[in-house]
Formats: sequence, structure tokens, C-alpha cells
Amino acid sequence: MQHKYAPLLVAALLQAGPLAAAPAGGEKPQHATRRKAAAAKAVKADPSEANVAGVIQLANGEPLPGATVFIKGTFIGTSTDQFGKFSLLATFDGAPVELVVAYVGYETQTLQVSQANTALSVQMVRSATLLNETVVAASRVEESILRAPVTIDKVSERQIERISTPEVLGGLGNLPGVDVNSSSMLFTSVSTRGFNTAKSERVVQLVDYMDTALPSLNLSPGNLVGIPELDMESIEIIHGPASALYGSNALSGVILFNSKDPFVYDGLSVRLRAGQRNLLDGQLRYAQKLGKRFAFKINASAFRADEWIPENYNANAGSQNPTGSVLGIDAINRYGELNNTFSPVQDVPALGFKVHPELYGKTVYMPGYTERELLAGDTKTDSRRLQAAVTYLLRDDLKLTVEAKRAIGSATYQNISRFRVKDLGTNQFRAELKSARGFLRAYSTQDFTGDTYELTQLSGLILKSPSAAIPQLSNRDFYFVTYNNTYDAERGKGRSIDEALVLAKQAADATQPAVSSERFATLRQQIINEDQPGVGSKQNFSSYLNDVSGQRTFKLGEEGPELTLGAAYRQYRLGSNGKLFNDFDGKRIRNHEYGTYGQLTHTLLDDHLKLSAAARVDAFKNFKTAVSPRAAAVYTLGENKQHNFRASYGRAFRSPSQTDQFLYSDVSDYVFRGNSENGFKGYLFTDANGRNYVPFSGMDLTPFKVSFDKLRLEQVGTAEVGYKGVVLPNLYLDASYFRSTYKDFIGVSYLVSRPDGSEPTQAEFDAGYLSAFRATSASAPRIISLARNNAQPVRTQGATVGLTYYLSKAVNLTGNYSLNVLDRSNLPAGFRTFFNTPKHKYNLGVNGVVLKSLSYSVNYRWVQGHQQELPFATGMIKDYSTTDAYAGYMVPKLGTTFQLGASNLFNTNNLQVIGAPNLGRLVYVGLLVDVK
Repeated sequence: MQHKYAPLLVAALLQAGPLAAAPAGGEKPQHATRRKAAAAKAVKADPSEANVAGVIQLANGEPLPGATVFIKGTFIGTSTDQFGKFSLLATFDGAPVELVVAYVGYETQTLQVSQANTALSVQMVRSATLLNETVVAASRVEESILRAPVTIDKVSERQIERISTPEVLGGLGNLPGVDVNSSSMLFTSVSTRGFNTAKSERVVQLVDYMDTALPSLNLSPGNLVGIPELDMESIEIIHGPASALYGSNALSGVILFNSKDPFVYDGLSVRLRAGQRNLLDGQLRYAQKLGKRFAFKINASAFRADEWIPENYNANAGSQNPTGSVLGIDAINRYGELNNTFSPVQDVPALGFKVHPELYGKTVYMPGYTERELLAGDTKTDSRRLQAAVTYLLRDDLKLTVEAKRAIGSATYQNISRFRVKDLGTNQFRAELKSARGFLRAYSTQDFTGDTYELTQLSGLILKSPSAAIPQLSNRDFYFVTYNNTYDAERGKGRSIDEALVLAKQAADATQPAVSSERFATLRQQIINEDQPGVGSKQNFSSYLNDVSGQRTFKLGEEGPELTLGAAYRQYRLGSNGKLFNDFDGKRIRNHEYGTYGQLTHTLLDDHLKLSAAARVDAFKNFKTAVSPRAAAVYTLGENKQHNFRASYGRAFRSPSQTDQFLYSDVSDYVFRGNSENGFKGYLFTDANGRNYVPFSGMDLTPFKVSFDKLRLEQVGTAEVGYKGVVLPNLYLDASYFRSTYKDFIGVSYLVSRPDGSEPTQAEFDAGYLSAFRATSASAPRIISLARNNAQPVRTQGATVGLTYYLSKAVNLTGNYSLNVLDRSNLPAGFRTFFNTPKHKYNLGVNGVVLKSLSYSVNYRWVQGHQQELPFATGMIKDYSTTDAYAGYMVPKLGTTFQLGASNLFNTNNLQVIGAPNLGRLVYVGLLVDVK
């Protein structure tokens, strides 16, 4: 009879190392010592625990790195190393252990192991449905991607490794239906189904279900403060409304980053890259299991490169003069082009100043400064991230995780202006208790601005500072006095009107502080170090987001449906000391929202029909309660269930951002206001000649005597149908079609009002005709920039088609096409929708593994030109294309992959955002070390 400790003894001996056969003269002393130590260790071990190890291979015997091996129903698992080998500790308590082996594109294998076995060999077979991936984002529970109820994409770890853009989100543009907008090298916005901006505001971005948005601004700064690629297990992207399960702001979709579990992905990983634009990128991940119950991981990354600089000097849509005008223009990427429309009212008889009559009605612009001039060498973009997490298994199927993360970055952000984001960052802390059936999670996020400053204010304040020549006049006023006097003098010399205009502009331009001057440098430094709005351009805020949520899934009977219930509470604590919000008393503004949701899923007709219904109810401090329903059906056909048809309807909403609600920034010419109180009344006034008074040329003011109520939630309803499956051997098709109706879009209007929203009188206006708009009195009329809803319904529709042909391991062909159509049939002429989305877009790609160790990927993306309406600028984006390529050669013995990558390989036009820089070619070389 075999001794009950024999398997443990064998396993311990194998772990101790290879032993040579004993020579005829007896066992070698060092071997005897090793054997005795191993035997002693085995006897002391828990007799129910033993090692299970082996190798995962393809049918041809080739090892399969990165496959996962789990003990079924538990969190105990691991992944294979570069040789396809794995090892984990299993508990044998009288029943066999079931191992689940999985890898993308291969059939999941289940093995029963009844005792210690360190020589397991598993051969993976190509999946008949080509995809065996599971996703968790679509229904907040694990399910097959083929049977997900909504349109969803998943990017695997290996695909993430092949993304060659400097910011990982930039690579998501290769997916059907996903639009990416990069306003700088590390600041990328992602949207689906239209209404793209330079900031992700209608797509929720999560890392392990923690919101990555800055609490103060409710926007995600790309992956600038996210997690390093080395710690990404996968990325899941939901297209379209997702409020039924995710609540506020999931109006257009969800991006979920799943990080790597230290129990499954242990060992040391290092990635180093260097390339053009002085790019240096280093990432390190270390994870270690300490016994069966405890594991930890540490992530660190640092990225640095020369930033892209925008150089679009064409006239912006609001410019009174066209590109090339001798009078100057409001150029897209010049800042501080203050203007003046000459009129008789500007005469100052006491000083002997009189406007030349030929200048009446002409609008003249100052030249202002380019972005490069204002940055004055501050052109590096960087990202630094540090994260640590510890995980403890309370039971095999219950784990506790505690995590802390700090991330800081510098880039350029575009909204109503261009912002030099410098050392902006977040601190984030998480505690999570998770089982196979649910979770309880709490996390807190704090944001901070560092030394961030705004370029429009910077340039404007330089030009409004006292002139060096005549301190009683600002640079601005001295400029236009010089212009008028020079024009008058040149006309007196007999110059033609055109000649006099040119000479007047040249003389006036010479009065603007020169970039090379000490005065410019001094003023610039003073202004970017001052955070008082209207005095300096530095941004100053630091807010907190606290979030607590829980979820539990129940099985209603052995053959019954599955019920998922969840709830969440979120609190904002906003702080700016009156520099961004109306927190002038120094106390943090508190805001909150909470919700509860439920989802019922059931399969019928011998598992061919899957029905699901979900609904969420959310309550807010400042808005009415919102209900978000979703209903879906997935019908599966085929011998291998390879054909999956789906249909769904969902309604979602977006709550106004914290700045939409509580913003207060008085910058002299404007007062930027939130609108969560009693609404605003806007008015246009008439001057002495009965003409509507427009304070600044080109300003799009609201109609006469209009009023805006306080903000409401944005809403969308979407119906969609789709198909995922294998239409021919080795040919995978993913297609979808949707129709959406939006209402209550949140936009911005400019109006003349009191800062508190009440009606100013005509007498107040007349008394301050020239100065009211720079007054500081709360009773004076001012120009208010206000967040408001537009009740006009907006309808869109679109479709996506994606094809993947698995020709062989060496050649996988991919292609996809996206269509987005804005229905203008019900829209008034000139109505601005901010759709900002190309009608047509497509990708063509090829990837694979050749010579066993050489992996590659090439993707060509083409985007049709389209109109973009953004707060910063409006204009036409021309057709653009980009080719991204990657090659990696793996040396298993070294655990190292040598990498070569390029984004926009052929350096073609790649302008994605009006007002942002053209993204040129970026080539890098690097290496990836992965040692388990």
C-alpha cells in the first residue's frame, strides 16, 4: 500500500532540484542532505496540500506562454511562463481538483487532478468559434463575448503589447466604432457613436471598476494617471448607453481596464523603450506570492518625450477677418489676439485722441503669441506612476485587496482653451472584498493641479499689463493707439489706404512685448505663478471623490434565472478656495449621488436564447431621480453555437460635471459660471444708435431676452441589433447597427447678465457702457459663460462591420468599417450639435507570429474629414490616415522580447482635433523582460 505522504515526498524532491542516479559506491553526500531536507519538509506540510505543475502546449508541441490555469470555483490560479510551464499549490481533501486552462482563441480545457502531479501536459485546441474570450463589463458578471447583450470589444494582453502609440488609448482607434481624439501626446479622448470632444466626458473610464476621472473636472485625462501597460490584463469597451449598470455619465459607453492579479501573474516584468522626440519610457512590475494565501504587486513607470506643438494659424470660426487679412485675425493656435473695432465713441478729446474716420467699423487684431512662444521651452510631456497592492485569500473563493496609487503627469489639455497640464495628478486608494458571486468595494480619489496654467489667460494678461512705453496705458491700449496714429500719419503722407493699413499694423505689432525680451519673461513667470482668476493663469483645485459600492449575484433555482443586485454611493468634496468653484468661504462643496440596480438573466430553448433585463435608479443632490432601463436578447445558432444574434434597447443619462454645476471664475472680461441654482436671465442691450451691443467682436451671444433654467440631465435612448460569429471556416464577423435619440445636451452660452443670474437694468447698462464688462461689482451686467441644456432632440444612427480571417498562426487579416450619421432633418439651420465624428472610417491590418518567436502587427487607419465644433475652436478636419506597426522577437531562454514600433509610420497628416497638434511619426526600440 502506498504511504499517504508519498506524493508529497515526490513533489518535494522534484521541487528541490534534479538528482543524479546514485553511483555504485552509494549516494553522494550533497544528494543525501537534499533528500533528507525535502523529506522533512514534506512530512511537516499540510497533508491536504500538494503541488500541481506542468506545461501547456499547442498541438505541435510548441509551448504556450500566457495561458491561465485556475482551480475551478476559486481565485487560486497562475499563468504559464515563456516556456509554457506553470505551477500552483492545490488542496486535496478527498475530492479531485478541477483545473481550468484557458487562452484566447483556444478551447478552454478542464482537467481533474486527484493528487500531486508535477508532470501535467495539456494540449490546447483551436476554438471552433475562434473566440473563447469572456468579458465582465457588458453585464458586470462573467460571460462569453459572443453572447454579450450589447456591442463590446476586448483587447487582450498580447494585443496591448503590440500597441505602438505612445498612449495606449490611441491604439483603440483600430477598433470598429471607436473614435480617438489626441490633443497632445499623452492626452487622448475616446468616444463611441459620435459627439466626440478633446476630453472623454460621455464615456466612463475605469480601472478595476474605479473611476479614473479627475473629481474636480469629471474628465479622464487619457491614461496619463492610469495604470502602466505592464499591469493590464485586458481592456473592455462597451459601445453605447450603459447607465443601466454603471449609472451617471455612462451615456456613450464604458472603458474598463482589468489589471493583473498578483496570484495569477507573478514574477518580474520590465519594459524599456527609447525613440524619436527624445522618448524614454520605463515600466516595472513585480508580483510575488508568499505562500498560498498572500500576494502583492508593485508597479512603477516613467515616461518622458518632447511634446507635439500645434501650428494651425488659420482663422478660427469666430474671427471677424479671414485668413491673410491685413487687419489681423483670430488664429486657431495663436493666443491673446485681442481685438478692437474702431468707432467714434473711442475718441478722447481731453487727450487729443481721435479715431481716423476711415477706420470706423474695422476690427483689428493684435498678433498675440504662438503656443511654443508661451510655453518658453516648457515642452516636455511626462508621466510618473507608482502603485502597490496586497491581496489576501480569506478563503479559496474570497479575497481581500488593498491598494494605493499615485500618478503625476504633464501634457496639454484642450477645452475652452489650451492648458499646459504640468505635474497634475491623483492619489487613489482602494479596499475590496471579492468573491465569485459579488464584491464590496470602497475607493477614494484626490486630484491636484501642480503647476498647471492656461494659455489664453496667460497671453491676454501679458497684453493687458502696463505698457513699458506709457505705463498709464496697457499693452493692448497702446497697441491700438499706435495703430490709429500711424494710420493717420501715413494717410497724411499720401499713402494709399492699403499701404497705410500695412504700415499701421507693422508699427503696432512692434509695441507688443517681444518673446525674447526680459519683460516678456518676467510677466510670463509672474502670471503662471499667480492663481487668482483675472490676475494669473495658474489653475488651483484639489477635490476628493469617495465611492462605495456592492454587488451580489443569486441563482434563482437550479434551472432558474440569475439575479444580480447592486448599489453605489458617491460623494464629491470640491475644493479650490474660490479659484475654480464658488467655494469662497474656504469650505469644500459637498455633492453626492447614489443608486441601485438590478439585472435578471435567463436562458431558454436549450440554452439557445438568452434574455436579460436591467434597470438602475439614481438619485442626485441637485437633479431629479433618473431611471435607466436596458432589455436585450441573444439568440444562438449552429452546431458549435458559432452564430449569435442580439437585439437591445437602453436608455442612459449624463449628469452635469462638477464645473457645470459649481464653476465660478471671474477673469474680468468674462465670468464663467456653473448653473445648478436658479437659472440665468440673459439680455442684449442697445447702444446710443439703437444697435445691439456686442461687447467682443465675433461673440455668439444668446438671443434677446432669453432665460435658461438650471441644468438637467442629458439623456439618450438607443436601439441596436448585432451579430457575432463565424460565418465561414476561420472567418469571424462582428456587425452592429444602432439608432439613438439625444435630448437636453449640455452646452455653453454667452449672455449679458448679472453674475448671480438676475436681470440687469438698461440704466445699469447705460451707466457702464464702456466699463461694465470689466467691472467687479456684483450688480453690474457682465458677460456670463454659462452651462445650459439644449432641448432640441438630436437623432443619429450608425453601423460597424468587423472581419477577422485566421489564415494561420503567422497571418491573421483584420478589417473594419464604421458609419456614423447625424440626422439634420429636424434641426434648425445653423444648429450646432457638436457631433464631431467622421461619417466613414475604416481599418485594415495584419498580425501574427512567424518563426515561432517573431510577432508582428501592422494597421492602417483612414478617417474621413469632418466638421468639428469645440469650445476652443471650430473648423474642418481633413481626411487623415495613419499606419502603426510593431515587431517583437522573443528569446525564451532570456525571458526577453526585443521590440520595434512606430506610430504614423509614414508621417502622414494625422490631425485629430481642431486646434491640437498634428501627430507625426514616432519610432521606438525597446525590450520587454518577463521572468516568472
